[in-house]
Amino acid sequence: MSNDETCTYKQGEMNQCEPLAVPFVPAQMASEPVYDSGEALEKGTLFPGLDLPFMDFIAKSGAPNTPMAELMALDFVTYELGLYLDTHKDDAEAFETWKNFTALAKEGHSRYVELYGPLTKADVATNSSWTWTNDPWPWDTMGKAASK
Repeated sequence: MSNDETCTYKQGEMNQCEPLAVPFVPAQMASEPVYDSGEALEKGTLFPGLDLPFMDFIAKSGAPNTPMAELMALDFVTYELGLYLDTHKDDAEAFETWKNFTALAKEGHSRYVELYGPLTKADVATNSSWTWTNDPWPWDTMGKAASK
């Protein structure tokens, strides 16, 4: 019997009905988040064990020190911790850290909107009219935000 008679196109032409690939992704070892939010944003990961250079490229430091960059760092940390918690749901310390950073990110977002204007369309929901398209845009205020 040939492969054509018993296997589907998704199984390829290896040994009888052999799958094309069997991916394996090992579970990440439990580790404490060591990088602070700014360093994690620069490195692209919150976890030092995942801080691996891509094609011999090592990121140079120098993220801007602005309120927008701080918000980005907080959002990054909450996202990374959320990914970690997806596979380590019983890590109570990581969950508490995620809750703390989520609260900081929410507070920071509210403060930024109050000082510099909306970051998302949802930020204008309490306004009396549609002001989302009014200037300045969030990236237009970065210079002003940096100086305040």
